[in-house]
Amino acid sequence: MKRSTTYVLAILTSSLITTAAVADDTSWKAVFAPLPDSAPSAENPSNPAKVALGRSLYFDTRLSKDQKLSCNSCHKLDTFGVDNEPTSPGNAGERGGRNSPTVYNAALHVAQFWDGRATNVESQALGPILNPIEMAMASEAAVLERLKKDKKTAEAFKAAFPGEKQPVTYINAGKAIGAFERTLLTPSRFDDFLKGNNDALSAQEKKGGELFVKTGCVACHNGATIGGQMYQKLGLVKEYDTKDMGRFEVTKQEADKKLFKVPSLRNVAKTGPYFHDGSVKTLDQAVSLMAEYQLGKQLSNEEVADIVAFLGSLTGDTSKFLK
Repeated sequence: MKRSTTYVLAILTSSLITTAAVADDTSWKAVFAPLPDSAPSAENPSNPAKVALGRSLYFDTRLSKDQKLSCNSCHKLDTFGVDNEPTSPGNAGERGGRNSPTVYNAALHVAQFWDGRATNVESQALGPILNPIEMAMASEAAVLERLKKDKKTAEAFKAAFPGEKQPVTYINAGKAIGAFERTLLTPSRFDDFLKGNNDALSAQEKKGGELFVKTGCVACHNGATIGGQMYQKLGLVKEYDTKDMGRFEVTKQEADKKLFKVPSLRNVAKTGPYFHDGSVKTLDQAVSLMAEYQLGKQLSNEEVADIVAFLGSLTGDTSKFLK
């Protein structure tokens, strides 16, 4: 069977990483990195007032047509940035075709949405507000009309964007929400392990981490975010049945059919259901399917359990964001 360039590169990358990473019991850690302390943006410099405004807007139901939904409706901070539904209900109860990914650590990703159509969290935050299936606001002007009516909100914009004559703008709303989302980083026990605390993980979690590398999962899921840094074809080795053409819907390039942004595995034990359409209910099933369709490998139940145990070590503490 003829293999695509993407397939060949992925397998070569997997082989190189695996060979280098399993030379001893701990060197596999080299393909990962601890989460950074911050996710700054040169285009959107932060300040405390901007972050505070962004948090307020994140929970603001005025950004939806019937004032029932907010960003937090689909990306709930108290459930690891998701709503744990296959797809999310919008303003009129209608559901889109894709699963709502977690907002935690998303600012570190290469792009936003499953198809990468937004370059950063600032632009992503504005998309659902005007989407007719999601928050369904009629226009940017309609959003601003609501925000400007509230003197307290207008003052918050002024504090967040000092020196601007007209601080209450649609773009600035996205910048504020983005500034807040850039604070949503969730280091975990795995980061402690990467920083030298070998007791941070259990024996099974370490075994699962080594197997995660040896199996080839790290070809796509590596670095500090353990994913989120590239696009990959769903069904790279074995054809995967989905009508969603992924990034092709953005680029219209034939090579991008069924390409999706590789999700970060941070907090993945808490963010099911899985895949772009939320069709996979359990993490065990997701691991098994990924091995089969992306790497052409069949994992035993024990191997799946070990990898899932490792993935559990990626669950971070979100309590500070709930206060």
